[in-house]
Amino acid sequence: MTLFILALLLIIVLFGVKSIRMQFITRPVFAFFKKVLPPLSDTEKEAMEAGDVWWEGELFRGKPNWDALHSYGKSALSEEEKSFIDNQVMTALTMIDDFDIVQNRKDLPPELWQYFKDEGFFALIIPKEYGGKAFSAYANSTIVSKLASRSVSAAVTVMVPNSLGPGELLTHYGTKEQREHWLPLLASGEAVPCFALTGPEAGSDAGAIPDEGIVCRKTIDGEEVLGLSLTWDKRYITLAPVATVLGLAFQMRDPDGLLGDNPDLGITCALIPTDHPGVEIGRRHNPLNMAFMNGTTQGKEVFIPLDWIIGGPQYAGRGWRMLVECLSAGRGISLPALATASGHLATKTTTAYSYVRHQFGLAIGQFEGVQEAMARIIANTYQLEAARRLTTTGIDLKVKPSVVTAIAKYHMTEMGRDVFNDAMDIQSGKGIQLGPKNYLGHGYMANPISITVEGANILTRSLMIFGQGATRCHPYVLAEMEAAAMDDDTAALARFDNLLLGHMGYACRNAFSTLFSALSGSRFNTAPVSGSTAQYYKHMTRISAALAFVTDLSMLIMGGDLKRKEMLSARLGDVLSELYLGSATLKLFEDNGRQQDDLPAVHYVMQTRLHKAANALQGALRNFPNRPVAWLMRLLVFPLGNHFNAPDDKLAIKVCQGMLKPGPARDRLTFLCPNFDGDEGGMAQVEQAFVALHACDGLSKKIKRAQKEGQLAKKLAPALLYQQALEADIISENEFEQLIDADKLRQVAIAVDDFERL
Repeated sequence: MTLFILALLLIIVLFGVKSIRMQFITRPVFAFFKKVLPPLSDTEKEAMEAGDVWWEGELFRGKPNWDALHSYGKSALSEEEKSFIDNQVMTALTMIDDFDIVQNRKDLPPELWQYFKDEGFFALIIPKEYGGKAFSAYANSTIVSKLASRSVSAAVTVMVPNSLGPGELLTHYGTKEQREHWLPLLASGEAVPCFALTGPEAGSDAGAIPDEGIVCRKTIDGEEVLGLSLTWDKRYITLAPVATVLGLAFQMRDPDGLLGDNPDLGITCALIPTDHPGVEIGRRHNPLNMAFMNGTTQGKEVFIPLDWIIGGPQYAGRGWRMLVECLSAGRGISLPALATASGHLATKTTTAYSYVRHQFGLAIGQFEGVQEAMARIIANTYQLEAARRLTTTGIDLKVKPSVVTAIAKYHMTEMGRDVFNDAMDIQSGKGIQLGPKNYLGHGYMANPISITVEGANILTRSLMIFGQGATRCHPYVLAEMEAAAMDDDTAALARFDNLLLGHMGYACRNAFSTLFSALSGSRFNTAPVSGSTAQYYKHMTRISAALAFVTDLSMLIMGGDLKRKEMLSARLGDVLSELYLGSATLKLFEDNGRQQDDLPAVHYVMQTRLHKAANALQGALRNFPNRPVAWLMRLLVFPLGNHFNAPDDKLAIKVCQGMLKPGPARDRLTFLCPNFDGDEGGMAQVEQAFVALHACDGLSKKIKRAQKEGQLAKKLAPALLYQQALEADIISENEFEQLIDADKLRQVAIAVDDFERL
């Protein structure tokens, strides 16, 4: 007892007496912190400071405020947005023949181009005072998704002007004169924009742009003008072949000091008409045979006035921050919209096709092997829709959540790839034979495009999600880094001392919470709801605390080396991502009114999220380089082992059973694939057969019962079987006609296109 009291007194003195604490704890810890602090380049620092911390901050800190999640509100369309979707978007869908667009024209038809311009499809994000629509992020996403359900080429054509590009940059940063000149032209479609960021030597590392703009003077019409001599070489630029105005990112340099003492001003963005002397629009690319315009642009010593810098000369060198902030919004809308459309399309067509396609005397949707893949499609689609809504909610709240949008871009595009793979496996020949009846092929071919653009997925996962999340979302690390960078050592040490006490308390709380939650099975954690989903909130709180605890120890032990341990930091980023995706799923379930027929999909998604999060944590601990620390973390995080299991087979079967019939649950999960009068495409054909066969379900059961009783032959073609049933008075004449009509629709639905021999 005496030793215990002495130890307690020592701790109280060490931490309670400031002068002693500063001498023996704060000063050495501060010195150690500065030694292990990861070096940050200027572009990394700007990226770190750009954007906002939103819901991901709650998830990263170990104690999420679930009430805050539910307070964000429900995604909804305004009356104007709803009218645009019900009218202009639906009209555009009737004008789309994707097979003709991709295989024959290699471009959108002129009348569709003109319709997009005339009806404001390129003006969704432009303010109304300039002739734009000023639609919400959710509306923007919904419009792109609906178009993508019919044609990726059409969707990308609309998507790009409403994502990262001149319109968005001008709206946020343009001068009054720039906005008044360009935004009305962009809104009307008179000006077609593109934005040139990527080049042969700068892809995901956009900060390494080699293209230059040199500050210089040039005499024009007898007057000396201060401007830039630009030289660039860009590729992969969507809409470049048809663009009339070019947004350009380049390194701005002032070697002669014409603007000041800084010779390297940094990344800058400018807006240049494509008919300006020296601007070259190069040859066209062929992105996986898709028909949207994509190509190259070059220029050599092209002179432009300084006023063409977006935001004016005062924004010289501020382009990287502008790009990071706007890119984060675009990444949260455009590419996730394409991925979500993939899920809706795969769910709608695969559930229908699995019902109308028969093998071995059964609909293929009755086979468990098919149900295993179909359950993944359905669950991933629910997840995609949930993440789409939560992410656009954040953007519509006027935050710029850079970490959240990185999560959305990476995980949603990967899920889009997964749902297409599973849909192709199930629909097989229907999916691979290209033609007007094929609704999967072009989307399947185009999917890798989303994986590679706006930051390659591999680097987004391994560098961005955890790299930015660990610093931006942590309640103390960024402030501690700022203290370490202060020039006044005394002030820096005093500030660090204040932060250190809070940081230590934060770390101890998360360590205790992690262990207690693990030993108690999360039973004592709180949840904002009751019922069967309450357990998921509790488990996610446990995983959140574990992530915060492991992150703190990892940063303490590894310091700057953690940035270079990409596989390790990627796994920790996966934990944060799974928590975000799980949050989105639970919020969608609440926003939809806790629909009971959604529960099988919700259970499947949440069990998958927790399973993947726990496995990512386990993988991080298994590969942690300091083994004694890894054992300690393992003891606190998984003292009783990892018991977060993937969904079982019974749940997978239940998920499929609820979706292999028309109903509200299926409608909620496929509404981005609209039907319209006169639609003769392959998606409409398989849906018509699906509905017709379901209407005959009672008759089919009656016939099967008669077969079991020996009244009808067991192996007959449908038409002969129905004829025999009619002759045996098992069905009536009207029922016979109904069955025959449904079977004709079935045959049309399972048919594929064929062509003349070459």
